[in-house]
Amino acid sequence: MLALDVAHILAEELETHLLHHENASFAVPGGTSPGPIFDVLCGAHLDWDRVRVFPTDERWVPQEHERSNGRLICDRLLRARAASATFLPLYAPVDMPDDVLGDIETMLTPELPISVLMLGMGADMHTASLFPGADGLAEALAPDAPVLTALRPDSMPERRVSLTARVLDGALGKHLVIYGAEKRAALERAMTLPPEQAPINAVLAGTTVHWAA
Repeated sequence: MLALDVAHILAEELETHLLHHENASFAVPGGTSPGPIFDVLCGAHLDWDRVRVFPTDERWVPQEHERSNGRLICDRLLRARAASATFLPLYAPVDMPDDVLGDIETMLTPELPISVLMLGMGADMHTASLFPGADGLAEALAPDAPVLTALRPDSMPERRVSLTARVLDGALGKHLVIYGAEKRAALERAMTLPPEQAPINAVLAGTTVHWAA
């Protein structure tokens, strides 16, 4: 039921934006939680050819890799009616993301501010690839941060690229989707902590939270 409700809300917000703008930008997470939402949303009656879809963050792996957020998004969202949307990847086939961040930013900048944003959150209170304690987190949380940042969270096998907090927080419509008692408790705790300890708190103002047990 949550997946159905969230998919309908996101579709309505995209449709409303398209009534007043030529195009809409739609930033979405990877992971397991958004899949059921994508399965519903891909059938929405929208002018998908006017929608630009991109990940909130990406592991630095090729899109065909099983851990690629882009792969999940293309497989679960960009099909059926949504197949005509334009996908903007955060990955390029080079060894180090730092070498191409400027090029990817140039591609994304015309799509900002994000029209509609969907976020997830981990039990550690991270969102996108903004993990507590990650090397580069302070720069990603800065008010003058660039569009993208490259991070290497502790214990993670790959480097990651993420939209920075100011870009996420600047979205016109913001939605956070979480499941389970553990994440609800983590969110309540995050509201009492600074973003350096709970990065999700950098983007909570004005965000609609969708939760189900």
